[in-house]
Amino acid sequence: MTHDVVVCGGGASGFFAAINIAIKNPDFSVVILEKSSKLLSKVKISGGGRCNVTNGRNKASELVNFYPRGERKIYNLLKNFGPGEMKNWLNSYGVQLKTEEDLRVFPITDKSQTIIDCFLKLCHQHKIAIETQQEVTSISDENNLWSIETKSDSNYRSKSIVLATGASPKTWQLIEQLPYKLTETAPSLFTFNIKDQRIKHLPGVAFQHASVKVAGTKLAEEGPLLITHWGMSGPAILKLSAWGARTLKSINYDFKILINFNANTSQEEMRNWLNEQKNVSGGKKISNVVPAGIVKRYWLSLLDYCQISHNQIIRELNKKQINKLIEECCQAQFEVKGKSTFKDEFVTCGGVALNEIDLKTMESKKHRGIYFCGEVLDIDGITGGFNFQACWATAWAISEAISQKNQQ
Repeated sequence: MTHDVVVCGGGASGFFAAINIAIKNPDFSVVILEKSSKLLSKVKISGGGRCNVTNGRNKASELVNFYPRGERKIYNLLKNFGPGEMKNWLNSYGVQLKTEEDLRVFPITDKSQTIIDCFLKLCHQHKIAIETQQEVTSISDENNLWSIETKSDSNYRSKSIVLATGASPKTWQLIEQLPYKLTETAPSLFTFNIKDQRIKHLPGVAFQHASVKVAGTKLAEEGPLLITHWGMSGPAILKLSAWGARTLKSINYDFKILINFNANTSQEEMRNWLNEQKNVSGGKKISNVVPAGIVKRYWLSLLDYCQISHNQIIRELNKKQINKLIEECCQAQFEVKGKSTFKDEFVTCGGVALNEIDLKTMESKKHRGIYFCGEVLDIDGITGGFNFQACWATAWAISEAISQKNQQ
């Protein structure tokens, strides 16, 4: 069967590319091929099922700072189709959005299904064919058309191919056969596995503004931190895992981190606070006076760890005890032994090298008619809607380029 465009991959970028190509070219035959039975799986689980669809920042010059891979190279992509354009696009199709305090953007329904329903409805309206269980196994050039073979022995022919296949070993094998250069891949946006008595019984405890540093490196981040059954997560940890994706992979996810559980308080300020409490509240039990930014459950756990009785009077704290409490609040050391990526929710660092692609059109420099978008590329952002925005921006550029070709 011959089509104008075959989109390989039924995820966020694949759907967005297909929809916008079809909208701009009503006479086109467009088909989406998805290797599994599931469509838009990452959209569904993003943001805890709410779908963090983009970010509230609008300036490309600011946005590029949130992409460990891509950065300045994707400036024009984000300038041409940034969060403002995506919000307007969704609003035009009936999806109302809200921007939260941390500038993450969600559908007002707090349901990822809202985005999925919008995309599926537009596919139906614009007659985009969607075929599942069609894993692409080979791509070849036949008589000026691209021939796409799938695992089910189906054959598709098209003028243009959009590779929105995401990241997986089979994806890399297919792309290398074409051939294209791949940069080193590694997991990104993962949590840290930590077994430590200080946090063993505290899953669910959250700190609003912690700073985390990987010992012996320049890797450091700030933000909310969450204690989990496996160790630590939250934006501070996830951002650190993104910026350090390749570094942490190279040391086999075996390293030490240093944490200030209240990044707004220095060790000196903590010392001054404790000494002030000895003078002002000296008769109180240490368990009843908790430093700013430190969750009480963690404070009580620290007292046990430092072998300080919960009933000890503050004025009776000695210099050694004060030093230990300061260290555990402002520069606590934890050993990380491994990572957790929670199935498909993580992002992959690395992919098709950007110097292989025309970043104005996302078309291959080697093969006319082959386009790349989304996570298959060496572009990834930290948590906060930046990865989806890269999907929307690269897919939009493809839809513009194919439309311009069609008008020539």
